[in-house]
Amino acid sequence: MTGESRFIDALRALAVDPSARGLADDCAVLPDMRGALVLTHDMIVEGVHFLKGADPADIAWRLVAVNLSDLAAAGATPVGVLLGYSLADSDKWDTRFVEGLGAALHHFAVPLLGGDTVRMPQGAARAFGLTAIGKAGPNGAPSRAGAKPGDIVWVTGTIGDAGAGLALAQLGQSEPAALLTAHNRPQPKLTEGQALGPQVSAMMDISDGLLVDARRMAEASGVALHIRLDAVPLSEAYKAHSGGGIEARLAAATAGDDYQLLFTLGEGLVPPVNATAIGHVADGTGLSLSFAGEALPLPDRLGYQH
Repeated sequence: MTGESRFIDALRALAVDPSARGLADDCAVLPDMRGALVLTHDMIVEGVHFLKGADPADIAWRLVAVNLSDLAAAGATPVGVLLGYSLADSDKWDTRFVEGLGAALHHFAVPLLGGDTVRMPQGAARAFGLTAIGKAGPNGAPSRAGAKPGDIVWVTGTIGDAGAGLALAQLGQSEPAALLTAHNRPQPKLTEGQALGPQVSAMMDISDGLLVDARRMAEASGVALHIRLDAVPLSEAYKAHSGGGIEARLAAATAGDDYQLLFTLGEGLVPPVNATAIGHVADGTGLSLSFAGEALPLPDRLGYQH
């Protein structure tokens, strides 16, 4: 058994409680007498999710942000987090991590409720986990499984900045700063998710890449999603650095770490947040792509694969 998808498929036989949603979403939703609790847990690992030598404060920020992004996709309001921390032999490193953690928790107004620490073997890669707990909106938590034929596909913000920032960091470059900041300090769309939650038919965050996550939404919903690559929004910083042609747009749409919201709305509905319409939902299955009205073959790599 290899690969994330096969492993999750094996776990689905164990995750039979309805709250687990068949492991099709990034969050579980637990009903209670006062509404519903939304829970998610993400890990980040040195050499996989962050570079060796990265600022510990940025690593802590990313750990909080990626988990809160899952809550945003469920339209949830954060209640608190639990931290799993791997200690190493560096008080300076640990202190810097705590500084970044405190900055993130303050910025997103979410409390630390507890967790656990472990001592890692000498030379082992650092690994951290965070469980984020949220409160669902009054209409419950949307999932990625509700897209319907005729819906319009939307995305918040811009795509590709963080991926370009990672490439810069790997080369040891410090400019353009805006792209590096997008990678180091992602901003989960909590306010947008809460506003969208009551209206969307389906919603998820973009973590592994726009195209691979769009395909996941199509699979979960049992529909076909069509993306207009020329409509995918790019920042001015990205276009100045990478351009705005097909190759630059494919790179942006497959890079990952955007933490924007991908969602669907019924045709004619206008989202209550700043967002861009980038495609539509149709009968059928799978993902298709076009550029300037012409069909475009899917790239071999749709996004990050664990």
